[in-house]
Amino acid sequence: MKVAVAQWPIGAPARFEDFAARVESELAGAAAQGAQIAVLPEYLALELAHAFGPAVYGDLQRSLLAVDGLYADWRVLFSGLARQHRMYIVAGSFLRRQGGAFRNRALLFAPDGRVGEQDKLRLTGYEKQAGCIEPGDALKVFDTEFGRVGINICYDVEFPLFARAQAEAGAALLLVPSCTDTEAGAWRVRIGCQARALENQLPVVCAVTAGSSDWSPALDVNTGQAAVYVPPDRGLPETGVLAALDADASWLVADVDVTAVREARAIGQVGVAADWPGQLLPAVQRARLAGFESA
Repeated sequence: MKVAVAQWPIGAPARFEDFAARVESELAGAAAQGAQIAVLPEYLALELAHAFGPAVYGDLQRSLLAVDGLYADWRVLFSGLARQHRMYIVAGSFLRRQGGAFRNRALLFAPDGRVGEQDKLRLTGYEKQAGCIEPGDALKVFDTEFGRVGINICYDVEFPLFARAQAEAGAALLLVPSCTDTEAGAWRVRIGCQARALENQLPVVCAVTAGSSDWSPALDVNTGQAAVYVPPDRGLPETGVLAALDADASWLVADVDVTAVREARAIGQVGVAADWPGQLLPAVQRARLAGFESA
C-alpha cells in the first residue's frame, strides 16, 4: 500500500475555487506517484476563511460560521477526487457546526465517493478556550480494501486507550491528521504516534500543517513533520520511523507494508499488543503504598 502524507503549507485562497484547484493539483500529483491513501492535516478547512476577508478570517468564531457554509461543497470536492483517483482520502478536518457548537471532524472518503466521519474526542487548551468547539462522543473504525483503519485527530493520539480500542476493533493502520503551533506540540504528537505504533504494533501515518500564515489566528504558526511510524522490531526500522519528510518538502509518499508489520507483530522481539491485557490484572490496576523491609 502506498500512502501520501501531507506537510501542507497554509495558503490564502481568494475563493473556494482557488482552494479546490490547489487540492486537485496536489492530489493528482500524489495519485501520479501511485498513492492509494492520502492524508491531509487537521484544520485544513480553516484555510477557506481567507476567502471571506479580514473581518471574518481575523475572528475564529466568524471564520467557523463562514466556512461551515461551504461544507456541502467540501464534501462534493473530496468525494469527486476520491472517485477520480480511486483513492482513499482523509480530507484533513472540518469544523462542522453541530447545534450551537462546532466539532472538529475528519472525513474519510472512499474510492466510490462514500464518506466516513470521525470527530476529535479530546480538546486542546486552545479549543476549550475558543468556547465554541465541543468534543466528539464516538470512536470508529472503517473497512478499506487494505484492511481496517482508525483515525486519531492530533491530540487524540496522545491518549492510548483510543488507538487501543480501534486496534481491538481490527484496525491495522492509524491515520493522524495534525496541526501544531509549537515544537513542543509537534513532539507531543510525534511521541504519541510512536507510542501508539509500539503499543498496538501497527503503522501510524501523521499529516501536518506547515509554514506560517499571518492572516489566521488559528493557523498562524505551524510545526510538525509528516511521517510514517512503525513498531521498532524485526524487519522494520530500529528507530520506528519508516519515513519522514524534510522541512522544505510538502508530500511524503511511502510504501507501507501492513503484512510485514503484522508478521513482525507475530514473531517480534516483544509482543506488546498481545501482552497488553497484563496491565489489567486486578492486582496491578491500582498501585499500593508499600513499606520498606529490613535488609
